[in-house]
Amino acid sequence: MGGVNAEQVAALRVLLAPTGWLDRAADFARALRGSVRTPGGLLVVGTPDHEPWHFAAHLDDESRFAGLPELAPTLVRWDPPTGAPAHLSVSLARLGDAGRGDSLVVVSPQAAPDRLLERVSDARRCGATILALNRGDGPLADMAHEELTVAPSAPLTFDAAQHLVSAAAGDRAQARRGLRARLARLLDTVSGPVSP
Repeated sequence: MGGVNAEQVAALRVLLAPTGWLDRAADFARALRGSVRTPGGLLVVGTPDHEPWHFAAHLDDESRFAGLPELAPTLVRWDPPTGAPAHLSVSLARLGDAGRGDSLVVVSPQAAPDRLLERVSDARRCGATILALNRGDGPLADMAHEELTVAPSAPLTFDAAQHLVSAAAGDRAQARRGLRARLARLLDTVSGPVSP
């Protein structure tokens, strides 16, 4: 969402208001938040071509902001470089240890490769909760307990959907403050306030 100007922010707000996307993102975020039981148990993985850095970073920020340590994600990487800091060196092997009490969020803007699907299937079989944020990947959707599909025809980008979900996941006081107000603040932070 970097580089979004005030007019685009206003247009996005107008587009999203009647589409149900704010509610869909909130529902997925509620499922994500409800599935996480222990700190370190929220695993976030992407595809070999897409590591969901920004999504994980936003969840980490929301975890601190909301005082929900269980929301602090573990970014699982396909090929972490030797000598990477501990928080950036978690490999796919971690998925082999996933089980009851863990939640695995697969962030996939393209079809998940077979190797990932196998790991996700194993994690589900061992009791992990599977959530998928994707473009409509049938095999991945079949494995997921919860899914949010961002079709190419959706009125928002895949990145914008990730921002909506992460903001909603940390919103403990959603009923009081409202996701819409929170989204407005997020968009203002990213692009500056909208001029009247």
